[in-house]
Amino acid sequence: MLTSFGLWVLERVAFLPLAWVRALGAALGYGLYFFVGSRRHVAMTNLRLCFPDWTEKQRRAVAKESFVVFAQAWLDRSWLWHGSESCLQSRLTVTGHTEYLHQQIPTVFFVPHFVGLDAGSTGLTLNYGTALTAIVTPQSNRVIDRWIQQGRQRFGRVNLVQREDGIKPILATLRRGEFLHLSPDMSFGLSESVFVPFYGQEAATVPSLSRFAKLGRARVVPLVTRLTKSGYEVVIHSAWDDFPTEDSVADTALMNERLEQLINTMPAQYFWVHKRFKTRPAGASELY
Repeated sequence: MLTSFGLWVLERVAFLPLAWVRALGAALGYGLYFFVGSRRHVAMTNLRLCFPDWTEKQRRAVAKESFVVFAQAWLDRSWLWHGSESCLQSRLTVTGHTEYLHQQIPTVFFVPHFVGLDAGSTGLTLNYGTALTAIVTPQSNRVIDRWIQQGRQRFGRVNLVQREDGIKPILATLRRGEFLHLSPDMSFGLSESVFVPFYGQEAATVPSLSRFAKLGRARVVPLVTRLTKSGYEVVIHSAWDDFPTEDSVADTALMNERLEQLINTMPAQYFWVHKRFKTRPAGASELY
């Protein structure tokens, strides 16, 4: 009941001026930072591990900002998924190699977990009608899960698959010369993961970017979305010309290295509340 009411409220938030939505998001984000101590602890632990040269004051400032932009991006889903098309077109800008969207070449979009992740895919499907297949993790709350699925499939042709569906729908997408939307930068447990450095820490990382690109004979293109004052900027980066290789572990280490470079451009917009280092090498101590 409360979930349904919350979504009803979000649908109404969609029609507020963006400045009001962002102000509400800032208030929510500050509240989460100060009152949800468990997630604040996770964010601070991650920042201490990844940025040992920063002062504690710098880490707190970035952690606090990350909670704010996380909450703002969550409320932004109100207008992303319920606002008018003209509203979205005025707030979503797609830049970079937009010519890729007109080429029928198998492509894996490498989409790190920045707060604007959903805005990025919406920008592509709204403005270009892009056919996307995305691998998703279902939400435990069925009402929320259905709302997210409907939002992500609002424009274009978006096929949402789960890991349990196997590799067939993924390869079918790439063989049609369409786009795979892949976010392999979270901890998915020990199974099928390899330990490679991430900001100097051994991090369990799935080698799926290398694997799918190799099997689908696809290019890899980073897709990064930045939250801005006027909405979002969706940036299509240059395709990697040295990826994949025959060494999936080396590829995955390179992926993390290049992910670090992207994060360093806007560290507060990365998803630091995730327990990135919860899966530990044998004999290593727990971090959270």
